[in-house]
Amino acid sequence: MKKIASPQVPFINLPAQHRKLQAHILAALERTLAGAHFILGPETQALEKEIAGLCGARFGLGLNSGTDALLLSLRALEVGPGDEVIVPDFTFMATASAVMLAGATPVLADVDPVTYTLSPAAVKKCLTRRTRAIVPVHLYGQAADMTRLLALARTHRLAVVEDACQALGATWQGKPVGALGDAGCLSFFPTKNLGGIGDGGMVVTNRPELAARVKRLRNHGSEEKYRHLELGYNSRLDEVQSAVLRVKLPQLKRWNQQRRNLAGLYARALDASKLVLPAVRAGAGHVYHQYAVQTDLRDALAVHLKSRGVETAVHYPLALHQQPIFARLPSARRLFPVAEKLARRVLCLPITPETSPGQARRVAREINAFFDHKPSK
Repeated sequence: MKKIASPQVPFINLPAQHRKLQAHILAALERTLAGAHFILGPETQALEKEIAGLCGARFGLGLNSGTDALLLSLRALEVGPGDEVIVPDFTFMATASAVMLAGATPVLADVDPVTYTLSPAAVKKCLTRRTRAIVPVHLYGQAADMTRLLALARTHRLAVVEDACQALGATWQGKPVGALGDAGCLSFFPTKNLGGIGDGGMVVTNRPELAARVKRLRNHGSEEKYRHLELGYNSRLDEVQSAVLRVKLPQLKRWNQQRRNLAGLYARALDASKLVLPAVRAGAGHVYHQYAVQTDLRDALAVHLKSRGVETAVHYPLALHQQPIFARLPSARRLFPVAEKLARRVLCLPITPETSPGQARRVAREINAFFDHKPSK
């Protein structure tokens, strides 16, 4: 069998990240294995405090995933059947599926054409008497326009659940995302800016009653052993993930800065007359979970880059209203020109702490060369 060659510029290179931290990770795992707690133990409790502090929140609740963070936040806010929750049409499907799992109806709204985050103007058009919450997604590591979205929420007495799964360390007007609304939802999936070696997530909040409810919901609706007050979930962050995440957490600030540095390199090296580069909203501190460019030649460019040893990815090839699971939603019949354009044109380039400046310059050269050899439209 012919061996498939590894890409010369990988999109993600977690083995390289783990090699640098291997001694510390192994020590943390040995410490965990030698202990008596494997679920919601001291490592998780310490991580919850550390992440909450990073987000400017009083409470952190470790969970199985970012998806569960969204679901349990909505449940804790009493969102359920008969309620509507406004979500962006361009995001990972879990943002909307969590609403459905809570028993409510997701209402899809188009996104801003410059930042790709939830458009406050689109949200305003979606409001009804059944609207209970808004879920802004800090897509690709950039904060949504929280000033306008929070103002809308206050005016209409709506809850705000931040989907910050791609944005740990990002800021809005100098404040960390995650604790700006009622609850913030984080993901520790391995490819995130802070990722474990498996699934994991967290809810951060400044509301004690919401924290208490999430804490109960994550543990089968129980506050004390074998006494269950409501129907809950088995959604608890394990000690192995927490131990590894605590090894990585001190690196997060530096890693995010490396991502910003690479974004700056791309911005200087790429020909902005040939493709649309990411824009940073005034007041937003971007952490570049993804560096997404736009071009009508997206698919051809991806094929070219692959042939030159450069891995890329498309996040996301379908807007939510184009997904079979959401196509029957009443809101899916609306027009979503921005989301559809992004799904058709967006391409994400390598931008991780393991991507070297030399690799990024090579990616830029290959992209510029591709356009130099394409006839003008």
